[in-house]
Amino acid sequence: MVKETYTIYILKCCDKSLYTGITNDLEKRLSDHALGKGSKYVRSRLPFKLIYSEPAPSKSDALKRECAIKELTRDEKLALVS
Repeated sequence: MVKETYTIYILKCCDKSLYTGITNDLEKRLSDHALGKGSKYVRSRLPFKLIYSEPAPSKSDALKRECAIKELTRDEKLALVS
């Protein structure tokens, strides 16, 4: 069995809002977002730019980290990506 790795990522949308998500295939997920097939949130705020990503060893770890990042303030998220 091949172990999947996950990525937590942050996008900066055209309205300067930040979107945080997880995926097990970052390139495909970014392509889906760009084609308007990703989340409804990003679809309505195209174009976007990937500003941050970090690996996670499991889906559980990725979900926990995503939740922690989503609890940060905007300034704390921007500090994380810089």
